[in-house]
Amino acid sequence: MAATVKECLELQLLEVEMLLSMFPKRGEFSLDADAVPSIQRYLRNSDGALPPQLEYRIALDVGEAKVELQVLLPHMYPRVAPQLFARSDALHRQQQLQLNTGLESHISSLDSGDLCVCEAVQWVKDNSLPFLENSKASSECASKEVRVKETLHRMWIYSHHIYRQELRKKIFDCAKKLNLTGFCLTGKPGIICVEGLQENCEEFWRVIRYPNWKHISCKHVENIETEGSIDNLRLFHSFEDLQFQAHGDYGLRNDYHMDLGQFLEFLKQHQSGHIFQILFGVEGKLSDN
Repeated sequence: MAATVKECLELQLLEVEMLLSMFPKRGEFSLDADAVPSIQRYLRNSDGALPPQLEYRIALDVGEAKVELQVLLPHMYPRVAPQLFARSDALHRQQQLQLNTGLESHISSLDSGDLCVCEAVQWVKDNSLPFLENSKASSECASKEVRVKETLHRMWIYSHHIYRQELRKKIFDCAKKLNLTGFCLTGKPGIICVEGLQENCEEFWRVIRYPNWKHISCKHVENIETEGSIDNLRLFHSFEDLQFQAHGDYGLRNDYHMDLGQFLEFLKQHQSGHIFQILFGVEGKLSDN
């Protein structure tokens, strides 16, 4: 089995080299600085744990718009299919869904075992333009209509724990990219709140769960309509890093619990004390000092 994984990882690195030659400009091809070296270290010595799955993004110019292809490769790719997702700020959610459905159908029609990210790139470039043109036309029509209400979307997310530094970095980078405010409470339990446009919140939820984060659930969703800017409805002015006083075992497992009393006080300061019972199933009470 190990030899098979090594063969697949070697092919993945060959494909990355090919893509780098196709997209040499700054910002066209993005991946973590340690992604390739970690795979190379494993190939030199495969006795240790598998390296993280290779994940990268390719920025494509399609007409006047930008389309980003997000790529996540299972260790056994190309023997198993890659996980691909094309997105663009110029596309509405339904158009983006239709584009990705077509991409998935095309990739599944290819011969199994062949490298196919380059093929996916070409398919996205060839097939995105009609969706982008329809989106532009519908946006121009909408701008002539009466201004509609905007909706602030707020998601309260519960996880059994949040410790790993790379996971926390992914959470903060994604929130910043999608213009979301809220917070991430590190420790056990781990709590995340994001607020902003609905499509951005849903994109955040998709990304942080991708490919498979166990023991995480969205406990509560709030939608608030306004005829003004949704920024006036935000409870948070940035995406905060919450780290309250903790107690428990600080041993190798780093298994410690957050002080939920401090967390309750934080929620009340942000007009969200009622969320405590939704998250934990008990009514929050502050101790008298």
